[in-house]
Formats: sequence, structure tokens, C-alpha cells
Amino acid sequence: MSPQVEVIETTELGDRSYVAHDGESAVVVDPQRDLDRVDAVLADRGLTCVLVAETHIHNDYVTGGLALARRTGARYAVAAADDVAFERHAVRDGDELTAGRLRVRVVATPGHTDGHVSYLVDDGDGPAAVFSGGSLLYGSVGRTDLVDPDRVEELTRAQYRSARLLSAVSGADDAVYPTHGFGSFCSSGPATGGDSSTIGVERERNDALVEADEDAFVTRLVAGLTAYPRYYAHMGARNLEGPAAADLSPVRRVVPEELRTRIEAGEWVVDLRDRTAYAAEHIGGTVGLALGQQFSTYLGWLIPWGTPLTLVGDTAEQVADAQRQLVRIGIDRPDASAVGTPRDLAAPGELRSYPRVGFAEVAAARDGGGDVVLDVRRDDERAAGAIPGSAHIPLHSLLERLDEIPRGRLWVHCASGFRAGIAASLLDRAGHDVVHVDDDYAVAVDRGLADG
Repeated sequence: MSPQVEVIETTELGDRSYVAHDGESAVVVDPQRDLDRVDAVLADRGLTCVLVAETHIHNDYVTGGLALARRTGARYAVAAADDVAFERHAVRDGDELTAGRLRVRVVATPGHTDGHVSYLVDDGDGPAAVFSGGSLLYGSVGRTDLVDPDRVEELTRAQYRSARLLSAVSGADDAVYPTHGFGSFCSSGPATGGDSSTIGVERERNDALVEADEDAFVTRLVAGLTAYPRYYAHMGARNLEGPAAADLSPVRRVVPEELRTRIEAGEWVVDLRDRTAYAAEHIGGTVGLALGQQFSTYLGWLIPWGTPLTLVGDTAEQVADAQRQLVRIGIDRPDASAVGTPRDLAAPGELRSYPRVGFAEVAAARDGGGDVVLDVRRDDERAAGAIPGSAHIPLHSLLERLDEIPRGRLWVHCASGFRAGIAASLLDRAGHDVVHVDDDYAVAVDRGLADG
């Protein structure tokens, strides 16, 4: 039979970690930093962690691998090609390790990163489990522009060859367990997500395996690469240094007077409520970024790195949930927190609001009166269609381009309303008169307001 594999999903980042085991001994692959989730799996199944294995130096999160290995005494497998600042069990192509009754084979699969490796884990009797990290994903492969923008073609060719090598050394029934590909910005191409796959399935659908022309694959993958979160620039270096264990103890609570002082100092005070509640009433000078699946991705993308951060939520549990998401991307300790409604935390004169509308109301803004429709989607989305006459600044560029914001009332839209809500809060914070267009872009197309 094959190794047993427990999946630990981090939906907020679009990633998965894994615990592969034989019923007694466990291999933990690519653990996230909040290790209590790993501890729960090990305890529930009565497992001993004997090996922690990293497929690569991650760009989209801070690893918990070193902290887990140190705490459990497990070997810590990291590619020999990666120049890390800590002791590890350096692995190379062709190495074999054991973990209880499990055999762990190392396959060099560069492309997503230079030192990327994959692990084939089996018990000698049945199909293997293929832990492919950011190499072979479901339907596609990991992106290849995170290491060096001048080496994208070189790394894309390496990624293509690595995916095909991994297919060649694996059996059709071997199960595939990628780290990325479930919404992560580390994915590229037509990643399908899904719950499971095998090498045989990927041979039939994966764009790196069905495309016989390497040049065509490279051209298509490179053309499809889009913007990725700015915080990625800090993750690789942090993981090479060897991150310490996460601290999830409660964040210091502040009173309204200190909250006001932090806002006046230009610090980031982030309101965790949903965008509907934020638009209806919020404390002036705060940033509205709803706690949800994309919270840490967009906060990490937008906040000037190192800026003091205060989290404001309706409950202490909401603040704790946000803190857990942030520790995964290297924001170790928010500076402060506050709990309560805007009316609990601010004087009446400090409260603000702005309208929320659908695309049905946007026609009037487009037709005159000095109002401006502002599109905050990515460049690739804009290229596929837009509202004629609208201005365009992607959300991830908004803070650097505030001096380009047109005068007049701003009707802010994206593809679904989520990013427009964040943009509206940032523009309101900067003193602009905003209207949040909280609607699906498809409605604008159906109404003839937009093409594409």
C-alpha cells in the first residue's frame, strides 16, 4: 500500500503542507509557520515526526520547518544547493532517506527556484507519493520569475524539463502532492487546483507534459506571468536565515486615545470588518481590509514593509485570526490591537463613510460631471477589456502613484468588489471623494458599459 498522507490546507495563501506516514513515523513536507496545526495531526494519529522536508526556499510564506525540526529532533532536509545559515541535512539528486518504514527519494527539479527538489515517498509496496512543491502542479507548474527577472526564460526551460523528468521517474499511479497551485500566486499557467491527482492524470492534462515543443511552452508560460505580491521579496531571505518559531500570543490592546495617535502618525491601522460595514462607517485614517481568504496576501502586498501595524476587529478572536495569517508572511507581531465598533473607538467627528453602488449606477459617472471611473484591476485584466474613458491604476501600484490620481469624485471598481473596497479605503484615507463599485465586472459587460 502507499504511504498515508494527511493534507494541511492553508487556503488563505493557496498552499498545502503534508504529513506522510506509515502509522508511526512521519515526514512533514513544507510546513507553514503556525505549527499547532501540524502538532494536532501528529497527536491525533499518534505519530512521531522523524523527518521535515523542504521542497524549496519558499517565496510566499515563512517556513515552520526549522522550528519543527529543532523542537522534535527530526532531521531537516533542505537542498544542498541552497546557501542557508543553519544546520540541515543537505540533500541532492538521487539521495535516499528513511523515515520508519518509508523510503524518501530526492529528485532535483529546478525551475521554480534553483535548488528546488521533489520527494518520492513509498513503503516499497505500492504507488509512491510525489511531493512536487512548486514544480509539477495540478494542470501546470510553478512560476519561474521569482528568482531573477533576467533569468525567466532559463528557469522556465528548467521547469519544463524538471516536470517531464518527474513524470519519467514516477509511475502512473503515483499520487501528486504539490505545495502550490490552489490559489497561490506562485502558480502559473492553467493550474486546476482540485483535491487530488496522479502522475497518470497529469500526463494527460498538465501543460508541461502535453506540450511537446519546449519553445512553445516557454513562450506561453512567460506570456502568462502576472504581478505577484510585493512581500515575496522578503520571504526567501527570511527562509535562508532560518526563521524562529511563531509567537501567537495575544497582541497588546490599546485604548482609543492611542489608536488616534497611531492614525495621526501615519501608521497603518487596519479595520478587519467586511467591506460593506467599512463603507457604511469607519474611523477616518484607517485602512479597510476585510479578514478573509485574501487578507494576508493583500496586506503584505500593500503595506510599506516595516510600517507599524495596528489591527482593529469586532472581537479578540478576529484579531487573533488575522495575527495567525500575518505570522505566515513574516509580520511577526502587530504593534497593537483594538476591539470594538468604530463608535466604540472614535469620537463622532472621526467617523467617515462613502457610498457603495453597483455597475448600474456607474453610467452617470462616465457620462459627465467631472466624476472619474477608476479601474484598479491588474494590467492583464485591463488588457482583456475595460470601461471606455476610465482611468487605470492597479491596486498594487496605488500607493506609489497617488499623485497620478485624477481630480474629481472617484468611482472605484475591480473584478468583484474586493480589491475596489481596499482601494476605496486607501483613497478615502488620502483625502479623496470615493464611491465603491461593489459589483462583478461581468455586470458592466452585460450592461454595455465595458468590453471584454
